[in-house]
This record gives sequence, C-alpha cells and structure tokens, in this order.
Amino acid sequence: MRHPYSTNIKILEGINCEFNNNILKCKKENIETSRKILVRGSEIELSDGNIRLTCEKANKKTIAMIKSASSHIQNMLNGLEEKFVYKLEICHVHFPMTVKVEGNKVVISNFLGEKESRTADILSDVNVEVKGNEITISSRDIEKAGQTSANIEKATRVPKKDKRVFQDGIFLTEKPRGKI
Repeated sequence: MRHPYSTNIKILEGINCEFNNNILKCKKENIETSRKILVRGSEIELSDGNIRLTCEKANKKTIAMIKSASSHIQNMLNGLEEKFVYKLEICHVHFPMTVKVEGNKVVISNFLGEKESRTADILSDVNVEVKGNEITISSRDIEKAGQTSANIEKATRVPKKDKRVFQDGIFLTEKPRGKI
C-alpha cells in the first residue's frame, strides 16, 4: 500500500546548503561537503532552515531509501561541525611490525616476519596519524574515514590461519559513535 511520507532535517546555524542536479552542497566557513542524493519518486527541497524529503506515493522500499538519504545528509551536516575519528590498535605477538604513513598509503613492514611490506590506501581528505601502537583516522566525511579504517584493517588480515594463535594485526577499537 502506498501513502505519503516526508522527513525533515534541520540545518544548523552558519551552514549554507544548496541543491542542484541531485547534488547537495553544504558549506560552513571554508569547509564544504557535497553528495549526490537521488531517491526515485521523491523530492528534496530546502526551506526555512530545513531540508525536506517528500514522497507522495511511498512504499516500504522508498521509505527505507528516504531514511538512508536523510542519515547521509545528517552525517554531512555533523561532519561540518566536527571531524569523525576512528581509532585502531596495532597488535603483534610474533614479530614487531612497523607502521608508517607515506603519501596516500599506510605501509606495514615486518608483518608476521614477511619480507614484503603490505600497504593500505588512504582516501582523499582523510588524516592518518600513527603514534606508538595507536592509529588515529579523522575526516569530515564519515564514509571516507570508515573506508580508510577498513583498508588498514584488511591489509593485515591473515587468511587460513587459527585466529587464536595468529593474533597479529591492526584492529578497530573505537568508532565515531563510541567504543566497539
């Protein structure tokens, strides 16, 4: 059954938003974020300090897409206020590994005694810092920060080994919305 559905997202003070050609751009001072927002069968309008997503004939799938889009928009607005921070921990039992940032890559040397270094990509607009056994990832875009975190974690994955014995790796310990 189809029925009308709408949701509002409040734009905080000092943030300017514009929506053209399915691209939402939000700006606060010199910080700008943009994202393509496309939900079929719905309309997006900016008015009175709100972003309003509406659909005249919504079903479950359309409502789910509108809710996802509103979460993405809320993350964009939150990113303008403060950076999203992920924390990872370097764990080694067998061989001490060294982790360093080189350009747009994280280089992991001596992982499990391997001669070749492993690398993980750092996405654009993401800051990665390595201090001791802790890696801090911060960005205004939660998706880029999360993907960079996953790239680093995946680079030290050990397939086909017993995880109870081979505990070496880099593991996520804290996300923007609290500890894991």
